[in-house]
Amino acid sequence: MASEPKSMDEIVALCRRRGFIFQSSEIYGGINGFWDYGPLGTELKRNLKNAWWQDIVRSSAIGPTGDPLHVVGVDCTIIMNPRVWEASGHVGGFNDPMVDCRESKARYRADHLQVLGAVEPAARLYAFIANDDDQRERAQKALLKYERRDSLDALRHQVRPFTALSPDERTRCVGPDAKEPGTLTEPRQFNLMFKTNVGALEDPSSIAYLRPETAQGIFANFENVVNSTRVRVPFGIAQIGKAFRNEVTPRNFTFRSREFEQMEIEFFIHPSQAKEWYGWWRDQRFAWWQSIGLAGDNLQLREHEKDELAHYAKDGAGTSDIEYRFPFTAPDFGELEGVAHRSDFDLRQHAEHSGRRDKAKYFDAERNERYFPHVIEPSAGADRGTLALLCEAYTKDPSRASGVFMRFHPRMAPVKAGVFPLVNKDGLPEVAERLFADLRKRHVVEYDPKQTIGKRYARMDEAGTPFCFTVDADTLTNQSVTVRHRDSQAQERIAMDAVAAWLDAQIRA
Repeated sequence: MASEPKSMDEIVALCRRRGFIFQSSEIYGGINGFWDYGPLGTELKRNLKNAWWQDIVRSSAIGPTGDPLHVVGVDCTIIMNPRVWEASGHVGGFNDPMVDCRESKARYRADHLQVLGAVEPAARLYAFIANDDDQRERAQKALLKYERRDSLDALRHQVRPFTALSPDERTRCVGPDAKEPGTLTEPRQFNLMFKTNVGALEDPSSIAYLRPETAQGIFANFENVVNSTRVRVPFGIAQIGKAFRNEVTPRNFTFRSREFEQMEIEFFIHPSQAKEWYGWWRDQRFAWWQSIGLAGDNLQLREHEKDELAHYAKDGAGTSDIEYRFPFTAPDFGELEGVAHRSDFDLRQHAEHSGRRDKAKYFDAERNERYFPHVIEPSAGADRGTLALLCEAYTKDPSRASGVFMRFHPRMAPVKAGVFPLVNKDGLPEVAERLFADLRKRHVVEYDPKQTIGKRYARMDEAGTPFCFTVDADTLTNQSVTVRHRDSQAQERIAMDAVAAWLDAQIRA
């Protein structure tokens, strides 16, 4: 049974008010598709990335072949030789269909537009952005007003993709932000890469691109990694880094942005082992998201149909998406991470375009064979992951002073603990400060001596802090403190000298 839908407006408001996420350049009116992380958001996103790195690169997992998993890391540049993007196909084929509105001057992804209209020939049609409830409602109201009907039930109607309309139907289509029909242009291809120039001259010879993905830096460095380390197939190369896509219509908060961060693994295998490694990585990655707090019915694993497969994955071991039901996609899901068998497409492309061909093949001493390894690619978005954690954690509770609390897994929580003196006198602040100084050596903790204890708990609830330790009069006599649990609001006493070890154990659990 699906969880009760949450309000994205309320989540966004909390993110801004408590310092999780801000609109970039907000004091100048912002810039569409770019977001800044505040103090709490920075810690949350860093916890996600650190957990990913710890559990991937420093993993003690055993793979499907019975051997320990071996993954190393790289950190590649954002700007690379533009021939990298020619080889990967991004220069020629990294495009989205774009539609402009001549009336409103707005721009849309053609494949994101849906059209509502009566079934009758020559009827007026109304476009809206898919999964945007407000726009769909406006389109419905406009259609009913035009058709002079009270409800859609009284009108034979249908919803279709904008891309399925005939030229004649497009002349009768009203854009999402327009009043007159026929203002939407024909779809045309739009390359998503940001262009820049390297060097003093701005001419065709100096054109470069901000990387649209982190994967190609890994592929371009495959030989360097093999030659400089003791890695042997099967092994992986991992990278966390920024990527940039000039999205036609960035939307849904940080879900679709123009600047974002990826967490990617390219795992190199012998072609004969593609199916077993694909299945292993698919299941491992789904279980990982569950382990950090997305264990409910808002998470699903979906295998791609054949007509969805990317060009590099045709006839491969498979491709699947780990998807999360965000408030703005409900009841549907949005992609959180993809796990794909990329075959040997990328290594072959770079070998061909760099002129290395057979020299770039991997020599497998154990098999006495030279070949291009196949690749299993688990590719996740750090920003989407952070957003999913925020959405999942947001929990309403009228019984609390704050009315809401953030139910983060302790490992993900931006602030691990709050330390409070019950009153700001009688020697309690000095004891609490010593406890705070001890805990902050290993974790992000906050010390707060002011306001009522209820208001301090409320502040920590909104930040998602799982535990609060209160120093009171009994602490001075028996050296114990009260620990308050965020989710249950239950309280217990533990010895003050055991707090640090206790907190470590709770975070690791």
